[in-house]
Amino acid sequence: MSQSTRRVLLVVNPRADEARAALATVASALAAHGVTIVLSDEDAAEIDRTGPLADGLVTVVPSDEHAADDVDIVIVLGGDGTVLRAAERARASGTPLFGVNLGHVGFLAEAEPEALADVVDAVVQGRWVAEERMTLDITVLSGGRVLHRTWAMNEVAVEKQARARMIDVLVEVDDRPLSRWGCDGVVCATPTGSTAYAFSAGGPVVWPEVSAMLVVPLSAHALFARPLVVSPTSVVALDLGELGPAVLSADGRRTLDVAGGSRIEVRQDPRPVRFARVTRAPFTDRLVAKFALPVDGWRGRRSEAP
Repeated sequence: MSQSTRRVLLVVNPRADEARAALATVASALAAHGVTIVLSDEDAAEIDRTGPLADGLVTVVPSDEHAADDVDIVIVLGGDGTVLRAAERARASGTPLFGVNLGHVGFLAEAEPEALADVVDAVVQGRWVAEERMTLDITVLSGGRVLHRTWAMNEVAVEKQARARMIDVLVEVDDRPLSRWGCDGVVCATPTGSTAYAFSAGGPVVWPEVSAMLVVPLSAHALFARPLVVSPTSVVALDLGELGPAVLSADGRRTLDVAGGSRIEVRQDPRPVRFARVTRAPFTDRLVAKFALPVDGWRGRRSEAP
């Protein structure tokens, strides 16, 4: 990247003290290298605008899907929720996200807070590779008419609204009926989302390079109610019965009330989300670190004697 065109969108969790401190550190370091700092107006209104973040030194853009249109990379300072918010800003342009974990688990982050200097160095030098993550296209229909359309990077969950009542869902895969579930809900997830809600509901962990879609029932009263892994080219349809209304949630950020008798179709979205990676650390190592898995005593492959 030439210096005259280097622009970085910073997305931060403004409610976290650690994230605000990291924002000041990263902004100062980027400004010292002549990098133009961009903030969405949503974030700009929530933070202390002093130093390199002062008015006139930062470009403020609308908080919409075009926020990252003219930047080289998006640096995210926060947890996975902040990364999901940043994905809403960057997916349309295909701008890669570089996450610094300032939350709890931080599965979507590339770096930990102690590596902020390395993050700035990688950004200034353009030293990263982009990794694409599958997303989902979600359509809500009634009587064949499209009522709503949205997308998800992690998962879409269709759940009951009333605590005391189940919902009735007929699951269909590629235009063929699979099973009817009386359940609390159904989660359809990407491999990226396999470590999020789908994992909590008993679904498998899927390595991100695997191309597939997960279908995970929630507390289903049925003999056949196991998590499913289907082709990324499949279309999963959830036909809601009349037991009661449901609520649809995409990545826990975009929600919609869905009436009984509606149909939800889930398929792969042609627009992925791109992540910037500095290292090609195996996903196995990330899984062990994030879940603190017990691997003491591991010997690995025995080395050959000289």
